[in-house]
Amino acid sequence: MMSSVISRLNDKRDAAAELGEDAGFTLIELMVVILILAILLAIAIPTFLGVTGGANDRAAQSNLNTALTTVKAAAAINNQTYLNLPAGTFAANEPSITWATGAVTTQGPVSWTASADGAGVVLASFSKNSNTCFYASENEAPVTSAGWTAPTVAGVKYAKGAAGAACDSSAVPGGLTWTSAW
Repeated sequence: MMSSVISRLNDKRDAAAELGEDAGFTLIELMVVILILAILLAIAIPTFLGVTGGANDRAAQSNLNTALTTVKAAAAINNQTYLNLPAGTFAANEPSITWATGAVTTQGPVSWTASADGAGVVLASFSKNSNTCFYASENEAPVTSAGWTAPTVAGVKYAKGAAGAACDSSAVPGGLTWTSAW
């Protein structure tokens, strides 16, 4: 009985070998698989890059919102004025942001400038993907400083514009459209 089972298994193995079940993949089959993978990558890569660009813009806006909250809190402690706020205070209160008083040329740091009368502040952040500069302006009261190119009315306003060489909160370009939301 055992020999008949072994005999049938051997016959079955020999028949499978004759049918070519162990032959592997043909070159055509491999090329089709590679073509399908190439098509999927051609679809996925632009989608990924688009999502990455949007994420960089949102990161710059998020940094500005966080920085704005930090600066407003510092102004509240400083008798509702933005004059003479030490940047070290910002870094101590919000260490996740790199604070700059001049132009920023990379993603991450936030540039800040107070108006001469202390009533307002402008923040700027750079987005590397779209080469865009995002701005946030907050005024405790109407700004009366000469040469102030940010909004002069009280409240929070947002804008974006071409970064050019750098984003500089002390040199806000004219002609920006300031709105109450991104």
